[in-house]
Amino acid sequence: MTTHVEASPGNRTAARGSTGRWFAQVGWRHVVGVLAVAFSLFPILFVLSAALNPLGTLSSTELLPTGASFENFTNLFDKTAFGHWFLNSLLIAGVSSFASVFLSALAAYAFSRMRFRGRRVGLLSLLLIQMFPQFLAIVAIFLIFGTITDLWPVIGFNTPWSLLLLYLGGALGVNTWLMKGFFDTLPRELDESATMDGASHAQVFFRIMLPLVAPILAVTALLAFIGTINEFLMANVFLTDTDSKTLAVGMYGMLQGNERNANFGIFSAATLLTAIPTVLVFQLLQRYIVSGLTAGAVKG
Repeated sequence: MTTHVEASPGNRTAARGSTGRWFAQVGWRHVVGVLAVAFSLFPILFVLSAALNPLGTLSSTELLPTGASFENFTNLFDKTAFGHWFLNSLLIAGVSSFASVFLSALAAYAFSRMRFRGRRVGLLSLLLIQMFPQFLAIVAIFLIFGTITDLWPVIGFNTPWSLLLLYLGGALGVNTWLMKGFFDTLPRELDESATMDGASHAQVFFRIMLPLVAPILAVTALLAFIGTINEFLMANVFLTDTDSKTLAVGMYGMLQGNERNANFGIFSAATLLTAIPTVLVFQLLQRYIVSGLTAGAVKG
């Protein structure tokens, strides 16, 4: 014999009140989280759908394509110089980020640990120069590299080395200040004890300091890599040959004129492949990111 127990009005009211309190305290956060995830994933799904859409046009792109193929990826390599663009971007971004991190670490160590005439003026000058974007000097830089191209074409226009020099100059100021704050958090007793044991400044820097500041080196390298591989303005001015272009410049040309609609599928495929290096670098350096971004702000 089964006995049915009906919920009393008081129990239903208490249940509704408990649910209301849960939603007011915790539940709304889940709603916001789901909306944020949907907002973030929508453009990625749209680009993925466009890349797999066999028609390859903007007007035919749907969130869920009716058919899927890798035709756009095949056309990307057959009809464009995407392979050259990809290698050029990796070369420029990799070498410039490594060189800028290394030079900035040297400068930050000198400003943090040494006392010399012009130290404060040098730091303030770096900070002041960073207030003005590098693109303001594009006319002067263009004229300088025009002369360099005539005298030494190896580092002139349409070469990756010209961009490397430009990117190094634009990143040294920010990176130096960021690393100096991290170096300031390290106790000076480390330097003094190593010096007492007979270590030189170079040995202290390479064997003691660099392993301790690995988080900020990783963060600075990540920021420099992302900023360089996505840079467009300077690269568009200095790189005009098809095979010398970077990803940003080459992909921009896909959407020029009347080809925007027809090349959207190829452009979407290129976008997905372009994100691979950044994601890989982020995955390799992610364990340093949180500590590197926070520890450098302890001292100035």
